[in-house]
Parts: sequence; C-alpha cells; structure tokens
Amino acid sequence: MPRSTPSSPRAIARLSLYRRLLLPRLAEGLDRVYSHELARAAGVSAAQVRRDMMELGHLGSPKSGYEVRRLLEDIAGCIDAPAIQQVALAGIGNLGRAILAYFSRGGSRLKIVAAFDIEPQKTDRVLLGCRCYRVDQLEDVIRSDRITVGIIAVPAEAAQDTANRFVAAGITGILNFAPLPIKVPPSVFVDNVDIAVRLETVAYFARQRKV
Repeated sequence: MPRSTPSSPRAIARLSLYRRLLLPRLAEGLDRVYSHELARAAGVSAAQVRRDMMELGHLGSPKSGYEVRRLLEDIAGCIDAPAIQQVALAGIGNLGRAILAYFSRGGSRLKIVAAFDIEPQKTDRVLLGCRCYRVDQLEDVIRSDRITVGIIAVPAEAAQDTANRFVAAGITGILNFAPLPIKVPPSVFVDNVDIAVRLETVAYFARQRKV
C-alpha cells in the first residue's frame, strides 16, 4: 500500500511517540505489535493507530499485527531528515541546559549545534558538546551553519525579539518554551509550549478526580 505524508502536527507527534514506544519492544526481542497494544501505551484509540499506520502504508493483520522493525523504519523515513538536522538554542539558563543535556545523549537526527545567551559567563565555551555564542553572533552563526530549527528558552520579555531574529536569520521552525506566544510569518512553523499552562491544566483535572 503506498504511503501518504502526514500533514497534521498531531499526526507527526503521534508517530514520534509510537517510535519511542516501539524501540524498547524491539530491544526486548518482540517483533510484532497489535494496534490495541500500541494504542493503550500511547493513550489513543486502536482505530487512530490503524489510521496512522495506513498513512505509512501498513494495513496490519488481525492475527499477526504489525512488524515492529518495519514500522520503525517507515516512521523514520517519514519524520526524520535524511541527515542530521541542526538546531539553534536561545537561552542557556536552567531550562536551556536541561534541553542541551537531553539532546547530548544522541540517538536523534536532531542536534543542537549552537546556543546563544546574553550573559558573558555562559558564552565563548562548549557546553555538553554544543558551542555557546553571544547573542550578537546569532544571525551570522545561523546563516553560516544553515540552521533552520530554533528553540526559544529565554524569559518572556525576550521571546518575540528572539523569534524575530531567528526568522530573519533563516529559521523556519521554532519550538517556543517562553511563557508567551510568539508571532511569526505564515512561512514559519511554531509550537508554543507553556509549561505553566500545561501544569495548571493537569492540576485542574487532578482536582476533578480527587476522591
């Protein structure tokens, strides 16, 4: 069955989640998986899993399910860049360092190759394998390294200016952790992740379920 290309950010996010769930299964020597098993682990419906697999070109079988290794290969072929995709990080505070630490472990086609900060003690050095630069070097470094993905981990008041500079330098995709939505041109994809909003949402539903 020919595969199609998922166009929804949610669909891409589900494929990424499926991969994280399937990798341990493969490591354990389990070479097949059923839609209901993957659905239960991912917190979605089995029908949703089957729709996502159909977009990858997999029909599966009620008797034998899906082949894990082939699913992983096709998910990688769908969502990964052909080579390492370079990423820039703005903000080397506690959150920025945590992000650097996570990606320094490898195992991803995404690599943070440049980090920027306004504080002199954090720049002109290599941190967790990533070169850290002064903010006034941002545009030159991003253009020189042809970086197209950026992460914003700066205070709210600096988020929009950072986004503007990212876009001007050629960034076309931004993950924004600042507690303030940013405005970008339609040609730039942005995902705003407000941790406080997410936590307040979790806390609200936790109260509703309190016995």
